[in-house]
Amino acid sequence: MKGYGWSDAPMVSPGDPEEGGLPRWESIAVEAVGHVIEFWGFKHNQGRVWALLYLRATAMSATQLEDALGLSKGGVSMLVRDLERWGVVHRVRQPGAGAWHYASETDLVRMVTRVIEERELAFLSRIRAELTEARRVASSAPGVARDRLARLERMNSLAQAAERALRVFLRTARLDVRSMLATFRDPGAALRARGSAPLSVPQQKS
Repeated sequence: MKGYGWSDAPMVSPGDPEEGGLPRWESIAVEAVGHVIEFWGFKHNQGRVWALLYLRATAMSATQLEDALGLSKGGVSMLVRDLERWGVVHRVRQPGAGAWHYASETDLVRMVTRVIEERELAFLSRIRAELTEARRVASSAPGVARDRLARLERMNSLAQAAERALRVFLRTARLDVRSMLATFRDPGAALRARGSAPLSVPQQKS
């Protein structure tokens, strides 16, 4: 995992002067979101663009984003194109303005679930399919010890439980981690835990 040295950052007060095109408080918030987005596997500046649009609650042109964030014209163009593809930024027309403006998605739950559906769920589905194939091949291969088959079955059960929990989350915003944790203790526990109550993840309002 990457470390960003947040504890080494100097303490500042809300009244400190502006840095570049942003007030100091806004710069801190925008950079913090950039770190989170980068940790999640996206580009740091994608998080900065979305965070600025979200904080200001108004559509901004590419030129305004360039000036505020110190980015190049080509960089902003690429960033907003990627963010539009993920559905976290929307292109809008402002009255009397010739250039496109960009606004952020404000439904945070919808934004996160879309990313999970298109990326994490697809990844887990692929891993589950590969482990299922590995189990099939191992079951018909000569000389594979029963304890190794049992461990492979446990890995497959964990992948299935994780994929199932994500699918439930995408439908209900409720995350069932009990069946995943149970897999570590008992290969058959995941199936028995399916009837247990999922842990709730409260929906966040914009």
